[in-house]
This record gives sequence, C-alpha cells and structure tokens, in this order.
Amino acid sequence: MGLCIKVWFCVLSVLGLAIVGDVANAQDSAADYLNAQNTARSEVGVENIVWNDTVAAFAKNYANERKDCQLIHSGGGGIYGENIAMSSGEMSVAEAVKLWVDEKPFYDYTSNSCIGGECLHYTQVVWRKSVYLGCAKVSCNNGGTFVTCNYSPPGNYVGERPY
Repeated sequence: MGLCIKVWFCVLSVLGLAIVGDVANAQDSAADYLNAQNTARSEVGVENIVWNDTVAAFAKNYANERKDCQLIHSGGGGIYGENIAMSSGEMSVAEAVKLWVDEKPFYDYTSNSCIGGECLHYTQVVWRKSVYLGCAKVSCNNGGTFVTCNYSPPGNYVGERPY
C-alpha cells in the first residue's frame, strides 16, 4: 500500500510538472508579448508597458480581419498606436517583436530620426508615454501568420522623442 501511494504520488507529480511545463512554454500569452517588449523598453530606461484587455480586444478584432495576411494597418481606431508583422509560415510572438526591435540601430536619438532604415516600429515599442499594450496573432488563410500589437496612448508624434 505504501509503495502504491508513493508511485501514484510520483505519477501525479510528473503529470503536474508536464502541465506546468506546457503552461510555462505556451506561445502567444500576454506575458510573451509583454516580456519581449519590456526587455527593449528597459534597455533605454523606459518603464514596463502593461497588458490591457480593451486594447487586446481591439487587436484581436483586427487580427481576425487580416486572415489574408496583408500588411495593412488598422489605423488604431484613431486612439491606438500599432505595430504589425506577417510571415509566410508560422511566426512566434518573440519573432514578431524581434522584427520591430531590430530596427533600433536605425534610430538616432540625437536627431530623433530614422537613419538608414525603418525605425518607427522600434520607437513605438519604446515610446515612454505608451503604457498599455494589447496584441493578437492569427493564422492566415495562406498558411502564414499575422501579428498585431496596439499601444495606448499611441506614440511616434513628430517632434517628440520616444524616451
């Protein structure tokens, strides 16, 4: 009886670890979006952005409209900043955010401008006044992936520095 209880406990423990492991490694959680962007924000001394369900609902509604995988901005409903990404296959949240953050070398703080490439996705990620984030990801009809993140308040105002 004692061995049976020990074996049963071990089986339950292993199952519990497997479930915890699956949750910890789950893709596309709010934490995945936040962690990737907050890492970039902390590198330039900007406070963490936080998840907002209202902003996320906007992102989800728009992502569901983009199952054609076309890179078309929603316009943020006039109240949100936005970054979008697409791929022809599976793309993780970390890969999408990396596309935006990889624009960092093109941002010149001294002139507050993009030099030698695109940087406005990066500056939106690190925009100090953007404090709320909501994102969504969909699989496209063509097998690709579409990711959108919305920011409140929006960033990238002409003449303002992101941080």
